[in-house]
Amino acid sequence: MNSEEEFYDAETGLESDDSCEVSFKDACVYESKQTVNGKVPSENGVLERRTTLPAPMFSRNDFSVWGFLKKCIGMELSKITMPIVFNEPLSFLQRITEYMEHTYLIHKACTLSDSIERMQLVAAFAISAVASQWDRTGKPFNPLLGETFELTRDEEGYRMISEQVSHHPPISAFYTESLNQDFSFHGSIYPKLKFWGKSVEAEPKGTMTLELSKHREAYTWTNPMCCVHNVILGKLWIEQYGTVEIVNHSTGDKCVLNFKPCGMFGKELHRVEGHIQDKSKKKHHVIYGKWTECVYSIEPKVYEVNKKAEKKSGGDSKKHKQEQSTGGDDADEMPDVQETVTMIPGSTLLWREAPRPPHSTQMYNFTNFAMTLNELEPGMIGVIAPTDCRLRPDIRAMENGDIDTASQEKERLEEKQRAARRERAKDEEEWSTRWFQQGNNRYTGAADWIYKGGYFDRRYSDLPDIY
Repeated sequence: MNSEEEFYDAETGLESDDSCEVSFKDACVYESKQTVNGKVPSENGVLERRTTLPAPMFSRNDFSVWGFLKKCIGMELSKITMPIVFNEPLSFLQRITEYMEHTYLIHKACTLSDSIERMQLVAAFAISAVASQWDRTGKPFNPLLGETFELTRDEEGYRMISEQVSHHPPISAFYTESLNQDFSFHGSIYPKLKFWGKSVEAEPKGTMTLELSKHREAYTWTNPMCCVHNVILGKLWIEQYGTVEIVNHSTGDKCVLNFKPCGMFGKELHRVEGHIQDKSKKKHHVIYGKWTECVYSIEPKVYEVNKKAEKKSGGDSKKHKQEQSTGGDDADEMPDVQETVTMIPGSTLLWREAPRPPHSTQMYNFTNFAMTLNELEPGMIGVIAPTDCRLRPDIRAMENGDIDTASQEKERLEEKQRAARRERAKDEEEWSTRWFQQGNNRYTGAADWIYKGGYFDRRYSDLPDIY
């Protein structure tokens, strides 16, 4: 067991029916620009990003998860080296980038004149950021100290840079900027994970900050708690739960979101509910839906009337669920997926998750967006930084279906990282980050990592050799 490596657990869940009715037309226009038959065309019609991986995922049936994890009960998983069988062919830095899959929500928010309406879309963006996690049964590769990832999406109007800024504790910092300077989105992430026999519990650390320059606004929030069930036996499934509070530091507006645990009978599985209030605490909108599917907004009075009517007609539904429920000593029973989100008349659809590609289950359950993240596009080599995780040989080998080479390269890179650390300790030399520096979030005062700038100047001659 090796304390030199950190573990980030991927999260998995259930996909539910996506047949919810569309009523937010502008959002749908932005969504339609994301993909055409799973591909993103450039303006000149030449560039088409890939829609599949080079090789399907390998079977994990012959690996004893319990044989490995039984030694780890109650431990902090960031101090345990995990076998490659747990992985998916992406770095955690690339996984962070999946927050940006629904950037159209930010663009739409920038065009609105009312702060409450903007908050609705910021809330939808915060919820959508965790949507790609359902059914992701592999974990991303641990970033090496100094590893980076850049993502530029001209057609979506942004570019993003992330860096692994700390090894103990493992911290990943990211910064995204709009190409026309109308927003920035940044933060640092330090997930704490523990294994409790049947499940893995993930406590999110780090603040998300979204700044809308035109409106001189800044929003901050943290991500919900997560629990992955049945890591030893049974079907993997996930709960996201806890309160997420989004604060507009310029206006005092606030959105309070409750990611609900599934409950004893699974009725609340994947559900999220909350409200938007102004600085005087007056409620303006109720937000409801599923983080796996779609999110609506409605007037509070209409919502309350509907909830009361629902309770009256509910009758003995709880009893019915109890009769259907079956316990299990060996696995946490996965609740049946309830009906799709029922739209209350008068609601506005803020966001809806796009369907996964039909071959997703053979491709680590990736979304169309995730499928493109490790692609080496023409002209990238020699332009992206040599520390970019697209150049990592272990991730590349796994993506190509060569698990033996991937495992060997993973071990080599880990030993190279340990040797570099020993050398620095011998020379009494501290690690120096390149693109981010420690500081405090200017809006919350909490510890954070601040982007220093300069990455896109393309001066990479003095970067460390980490691969």
